[in-house]
Amino acid sequence: MTTLLATEGRHVFETMGTVVTVVAPDAGLTDVLRDDVFAAFHRLDERFSLYRPESEASAVASHRLLLRDASPEYRLAYDLAAEWTDATEGAFTAHRPDGAIDLSGVVKALGIRDAGALLSESAGDWCLNAGGDVLVSGHERPGKPWVVGIVDPDDRTRLVSQFTCSPGFPAVATSGVAERGEHIWRVGSDATFVQVSVAASDIITADVLATAILAGGPRTLELATRRWRVEVLAFGGDGAAWATPAFRSASARNHSAAGSAG
Repeated sequence: MTTLLATEGRHVFETMGTVVTVVAPDAGLTDVLRDDVFAAFHRLDERFSLYRPESEASAVASHRLLLRDASPEYRLAYDLAAEWTDATEGAFTAHRPDGAIDLSGVVKALGIRDAGALLSESAGDWCLNAGGDVLVSGHERPGKPWVVGIVDPDDRTRLVSQFTCSPGFPAVATSGVAERGEHIWRVGSDATFVQVSVAASDIITADVLATAILAGGPRTLELATRRWRVEVLAFGGDGAAWATPAFRSASARNHSAAGSAG
């Protein structure tokens, strides 16, 4: 465990190749809870990281372990990814172009979900930001909801929009190519979008659909907004933007936000 910052009501650590920040204004972050939140991510990282040669995911990807012989936890994550592949008509996939299984598209969201469940047991108001994917509960302070800022894909120092979280929309996830390059497996030759943010009722839906829309383009954007209750903000490589009402109403604002997605 590498702790970058641990103060009353705030905890920051590294895991899964990213930085996780937990903020609990009511100072409900005990040492035990901090360790439990870290463990929720670390357990998944140990099993699913393809950067760990000894992980179960590496064994499956290298065909040293058959999928049918993998652990129940691994097969459940694979089944979840497969369900989303069907639901997004192939825009989201757990298979790399070479055929290897890569469950990173659902694993971080599972970690956020599990850590959020732990936080909800002990802290009334909290914000969990894992590499720009955000899940919140309650309020930043009395009368002020959590607000998630969306970074400009062309200028990482500037916010282009924001999303005000609510009990119905506590999760915001962003997928883009500005920082990590083309790490998304595009559907066909579609490269319309360079960044997609999705707000949803749960972090798995938000995270998966952000990836799927980035990969599948306008067709998947239309599918997602028709099939799920979500808010979406997408940017094209030419600077064009697509936004559902919640993001359109906030797109001109550019003030301080609780977390920056993207």
